[in-house]
Amino acid sequence: MSDEVARLRERVPYHVAIIMDGNGRWARARGQPRLAGHRAGVENLRRTLDACAKLGIKVLTVYAFSTENWGRPPAEVRGLMNILETVIDRELRRLHANGVQLRHVGVLEGLSESLQRKVRQAVALTRNNDRVTLNVAFNYGGRQEIVHAVQRIMRAGFAPEEVDTTLINYYLYTAGLPDPDLIIRTAGEMRLSNFLLWQASYAEYYSTPVFWPDFDQAELLKALHQYAQRERRFGLVSPSSS
Repeated sequence: MSDEVARLRERVPYHVAIIMDGNGRWARARGQPRLAGHRAGVENLRRTLDACAKLGIKVLTVYAFSTENWGRPPAEVRGLMNILETVIDRELRRLHANGVQLRHVGVLEGLSESLQRKVRQAVALTRNNDRVTLNVAFNYGGRQEIVHAVQRIMRAGFAPEEVDTTLINYYLYTAGLPDPDLIIRTAGEMRLSNFLLWQASYAEYYSTPVFWPDFDQAELLKALHQYAQRERRFGLVSPSSS
């Protein structure tokens, strides 16, 4: 690794979350259908995951399909479902051998029975791996997640005065995981788009104009370099200003 990578390791974020945006625009710029962009995005996810593992990032969460994405053209939605199923079939063995723990963030309702079964099998097979955790936010919405957490807390019979941030964290889809330190969004957008609304409270945010299929290791290092320059205060006052 380069000296730059070695220096970044000193302040590498534990948990990085990525809003993988720009697949459709990447494809359109090349005169290709949108699904070609999504396939290119999947290939890039493999490279990014490998880079994160080598850099010492322990948790990677990617926004793959939101609850709002059901409103896209039916052919695109079907294509995205087929891509996910193909990726599980093709990549699961390699991911497991490389120590990747797969977690699904979101709900399985609405997916085909075949796809639901494959997601559950992938999660079960890799649950004890600990080199890096890959959270795939698929059929996920941040508001939906909070609503589901509140509903489950109410069904469990907790009194209002018992509800605190620790309890809510326990009932989120990301239970047991630390909040993201850094959220990266590609394709130049400056919004969270209903992604990890609770967990992102004090995450650092980084936006790049690069479309997701072109977001390579050099671009990842740029994001990590920016993160390393920032002072995270979590709502407190910087010691240097006291």
